[in-house]
Amino acid sequence: MDDAPGRDCPRCPRLATWRGALRLDHPDWHNAPVPSFGPLSARLLIVGLAPGLRGANRTGRPFTGDYAGDLLYATLAKFGLANGDYLARADDGLRLGQVRITNAVRCVPPENKPLPDEITACRGFLLQELARLQELRVILALGQIAHQQVGAVLGVKRKEFGFRHGVLATISRGDNRPPLITAASYHCSRYNTNTGRLTPAMFEAVFDLLMPYLE
Repeated sequence: MDDAPGRDCPRCPRLATWRGALRLDHPDWHNAPVPSFGPLSARLLIVGLAPGLRGANRTGRPFTGDYAGDLLYATLAKFGLANGDYLARADDGLRLGQVRITNAVRCVPPENKPLPDEITACRGFLLQELARLQELRVILALGQIAHQQVGAVLGVKRKEFGFRHGVLATISRGDNRPPLITAASYHCSRYNTNTGRLTPAMFEAVFDLLMPYLE
């Protein structure tokens, strides 16, 4: 498998049809699988759910162009993991240092709800992503579905890898490399922040926990 889906990836017929309709309605948008963002030398991989309709699906960069990106990139900058100004567009010059960002599902799903078979179909791309990151130390999953996908690609049984905000876990890699640290957070979506499920302080507290593992 390639490390990223092609522009016209056919793996998920429903998502491919949705992409085609969006290309007709918004020909100036990205409207394709969204590639990962950040260096392959990253020590931290952040895994979200899927591109937002008017965010990454429009701009072509993960978490770029919607509220989730406003909170995520501001937090990365605060912890010294991003350099430059985040201007909510892919050509703003923002650079990531020790972090790379991807999604469990690379294509925008209708109503931001990928189906189980679509999540499974995209799992191989996440597996390839992990294989490329030779310096990887920590994986931060944003939301329960992303957390489950991380567990699946790491070969951890779901019942042993429950989702809890702010909880770290240590996962053996079965080789000579040190174990991976996984972290879980509620997704930094506008819905979660508006309802109080996630506050900026709660989100930053997760980074406080994981930063020592990046040193």
